[in-house]
Amino acid sequence: MAPLFTRDELADATGGTARGLSEEGISSISIDSRDIALGGALFVAIKGERFDGHDFVDQALENGAAAAMVSQEKAGGLSGPILVVPDALEGLEALARAARARSRAQIVAVTGSVGKTTTKEALRLVFSAAGNTHASIKSFNNHWGVPLTLARLPRDVDFGVFEIGMNHAGEITPLVKLVRPHIAVITSIAPAHLDAFGSLEGIARAKAEIFSGLEPGGTALIGADHDQLGLLRQEAERAGVGTVVTYGLAPDSDWQVTDYQVLGDAASAEIRHGDEHYRLTIAAPGRHMVANAAGALATAVLSGIDPSVALGALAAFGAQAGRGQKSLLGEADVPLVLTDESYNANTASMRAALEVFASQEAPGGRKIVVLGDMLELGKDSAALHASLADAVGASGADRVYLVGEHMWALAEALEAGRVTLHAKSAEELAEPLLDSLAYGDAVMVKGSNGMRLAGLVQKIRDKFQ
Repeated sequence: MAPLFTRDELADATGGTARGLSEEGISSISIDSRDIALGGALFVAIKGERFDGHDFVDQALENGAAAAMVSQEKAGGLSGPILVVPDALEGLEALARAARARSRAQIVAVTGSVGKTTTKEALRLVFSAAGNTHASIKSFNNHWGVPLTLARLPRDVDFGVFEIGMNHAGEITPLVKLVRPHIAVITSIAPAHLDAFGSLEGIARAKAEIFSGLEPGGTALIGADHDQLGLLRQEAERAGVGTVVTYGLAPDSDWQVTDYQVLGDAASAEIRHGDEHYRLTIAAPGRHMVANAAGALATAVLSGIDPSVALGALAAFGAQAGRGQKSLLGEADVPLVLTDESYNANTASMRAALEVFASQEAPGGRKIVVLGDMLELGKDSAALHASLADAVGASGADRVYLVGEHMWALAEALEAGRVTLHAKSAEELAEPLLDSLAYGDAVMVKGSNGMRLAGLVQKIRDKFQ
């Protein structure tokens, strides 16, 4: 099998100096010394906020790395096979550019306030059914995750799918100019990181930076189920994008979701595109999940994939861990039903999750929601938290547990006595929540990642598995 990069290609791409590297080069790239593939890996010694990768070069080499790419200022005391570059992160970006330049794959980039990781996973499924596919793992969507994923792009894949995130304006532009997608997808605009932008319009303009990296003749694919669609169209036109396609539940979408139906733990809908009608079935309920799948279907067809292939692949599309994944814990006849939404939260994703929970039944007990703070919402935080009161009421929850200081606004907006317990932290809530749960209950846990609700989810698993 051809190497990811030969020794000479590494040196040429980065302008670095190779010391002790095998001519065969490397077969993979990692920035974590603990996560080194068996032989052949290049360890990139990035300096982060908490750790400096240069402190782990020896460990990476001991763990089987073929070489380490290090910054010149830190190279003096290092031994073993190394590639010395001016700056390790810039060297990683150079490898990303080199991998993209040689690739003939169809490249898709995805961003959005909600649904980008889920949509990326749907695209991974669809493209994998049609050819060799390389896609972002986890949420590798930031200033090191995107170049790392791109630098790992094999020579001979047919499709590449890249997730691009941001916390501030200007962050997407350099990343998408590395990726250079043929299709740029914006899933939705919602109040996430609102404190950094001040308005939904500011968020939309920042997300629209993804259009700046489109390849000539590329396509903008935009989710239509939000109020910023017109602004995104304007931004696409301003960026010189010739083709703009929309998808979603909105009636005038180019790929419109209609006839949504819940089928137990699955969902079905008709997707209308011009004169064509497609029946889509996915392995999870939720209008938002169907909309994400519709975006994947549209992307596939725009990429030349037969709709029947895409629809067949999407039949296995379901919620991911931390993003709506449902587990049945304990005995099969009367399990505890756990829905894990602990990875992130804003008003749009909260409402979507509560709508799905409303359609869910407890197998023999109560319906319970645990809602944590939605972080980084700025001056509108209290109003946005309070705005969820109707969705909580419609969810059918018998008990409501709240976590975090911002949730006081929701507590006050709910009817008196509606909140079972309001805790300052997940740790404070854990014991009383676990003591109250029983087999037969259905419980959903959702909040921003910073609220550390994933630990609470794990404690529920540990007790009831």
